[in-house]
Amino acid sequence: MDISFTALRNCNLCPRNCHADRFSGNTGYCRSGHHYGISSVVVHRGEEPPISGTNGICNIFFGHCNLQCIYCQNHQISDNDSKIPEKYHDLESVLAVIQSHLDSGCRAIGFVSPSHQVPQMVSIIKAFEQHRPKPVFVYNSNGYDKAETLRELEGMIDIYLPDFKYFDGILSQNFSGAIDYPEVAKKALKEMFRQKGPVLHYLDNVHAESGMIIRHLVLPGHIQNSLDILHFIAEELSPKMHISLMSQYYPVHHAFKYPELSETLLNKEYEIIVNEAEKLGLNRGWIQQLDSSGHYRPDFENQHPFE
Repeated sequence: MDISFTALRNCNLCPRNCHADRFSGNTGYCRSGHHYGISSVVVHRGEEPPISGTNGICNIFFGHCNLQCIYCQNHQISDNDSKIPEKYHDLESVLAVIQSHLDSGCRAIGFVSPSHQVPQMVSIIKAFEQHRPKPVFVYNSNGYDKAETLRELEGMIDIYLPDFKYFDGILSQNFSGAIDYPEVAKKALKEMFRQKGPVLHYLDNVHAESGMIIRHLVLPGHIQNSLDILHFIAEELSPKMHISLMSQYYPVHHAFKYPELSETLLNKEYEIIVNEAEKLGLNRGWIQQLDSSGHYRPDFENQHPFE
């Protein structure tokens, strides 16, 4: 698998397999060209504690996405029809901003929605490989990743932070336009697990330096989907996995097309999922307060989207 910029001339980096020539204006499913296409570079303190650390993580938000989730909380920039212009199109400008955040105390660089921008991500990683102290590189994806592409990233990525959204292909088709998401994500997670295993290694008592954390956003009205995902993690990967069970769902974007997604998560729904995780021995990780849906509402029209 070629993960250099030449791959963008016949792009099959992600499971969409568009084979688009992204240098020619034929931008494929993600409608992204060969430029960097970065919408925001910000210090983010709202990630899991070992990811954010004491000073936050420098998160690089790529524009557009290879999933088009109807309830996406970052839809302002991830929608492939986004009207918000991307801020960074060249390497030099984005490196300068990243460096300023490292200088201010960030110890990690996070790549958010990188699945369709892997060559761009790799070039940023290579630019900071010799930086001292070396940043921790975090691959923060939606889980719709090609296992072959992930294999080429072995040794470059320090922490994998994937979502596992769906175990049910009908849900993934209806809500994210990808009927094959469950099978693709299972293969991707197994590849990440092969590279990192279940142990989250720390630089100190606060900052993680290597490993894997699986995120799952519990959707209202679809508890069985979440239960199936927990069983897969415990039985197909390891009950020692670190997981982040998120209750922060809130209806946004096109979610109102489905009645069950027009509401926030019920306390009893989230309790069922948390209790099942405990029964399966999945007790390494994080849960959220149910009112967290009111605290994770970024606005990418602002210079500081999470403030």
